[in-house]
Amino acid sequence: MPSSDLLALDIGGTSLRAALISHGRVNRRLDARTPKPSTPTAVIEAAVQLAAPLAGQARALGVACAGAVAAGRVTATAVHTFPGWDDVALSETLSAELKLPCAALNDARAAAWGEAAAGAGQGVSEFMFITVSTGVGAGLVLGGRLHLAANGLDAELGFVSVPSRWTLGQEVPPLGELGPLEFETSGTALGGQARGLGWPDTRALADAAEAGNKEAEALYRRSAALIAWKIADVAALLGVTRVAMGGSVGLREGYLARVQDSLTRFPERYRPEVVHAELGADAGLIGAGLWAGNLETA
Repeated sequence: MPSSDLLALDIGGTSLRAALISHGRVNRRLDARTPKPSTPTAVIEAAVQLAAPLAGQARALGVACAGAVAAGRVTATAVHTFPGWDDVALSETLSAELKLPCAALNDARAAAWGEAAAGAGQGVSEFMFITVSTGVGAGLVLGGRLHLAANGLDAELGFVSVPSRWTLGQEVPPLGELGPLEFETSGTALGGQARGLGWPDTRALADAAEAGNKEAEALYRRSAALIAWKIADVAALLGVTRVAMGGSVGLREGYLARVQDSLTRFPERYRPEVVHAELGADAGLIGAGLWAGNLETA
């Protein structure tokens, strides 16, 4: 009898994860470090080695991968993390190696689908998932369908523009007095701001803000307020009615509360419900696996 399980791979800059997905939940998992340097050949070989013991128990393979993913091909948007990833035929290669039909998604889009199908997005047709962690990523489900642009750059919330605190000489220059949301609000951005005021990292800054420190609160609340502003924009443009927050920063109770509070400054119709993601770090794995299940009906 053919297996009812789906195989999922999550390819990240730090770790590789493989799992069998059954009924919207992780059934069995394996983990490994992402090889360095993270060239396409090295990463794909490591991913195949990790997933191979599970492949015979699955009927299809879903892959969540950082970067722009279109038609199963990946181009890294963070080239310092994935050097040499330019139009890499990820789905085709993994399918041939693991002998399974394969579908690939950007990792944030995979997490959005996981939350929509089996987590915090159930029951709504217009839904957005946002991760605030190392960067800021997002995925959109509109009319009950995962939104996927042909060029792989849909829902790139981290690269919409907001007022910038940058100084000249940084890797990506400001657009006048504007800069990408990710460079102002992400865990990486907060970490840099924290060190400028004497805290060692993002966690310490968030802890200080939640304990009442005014300097830390100003930075922490600014990040949350900028995220809230862009949530309101998406609600106005696309009618999103629920947003799930994930990532190491986004999953903090204090951060969610500040996003919710900032949204009260906007008109009511632009204030979607904002909640924590339910699937945690497994959202991308679950979403990728469930997405692969679509291959049988495509």
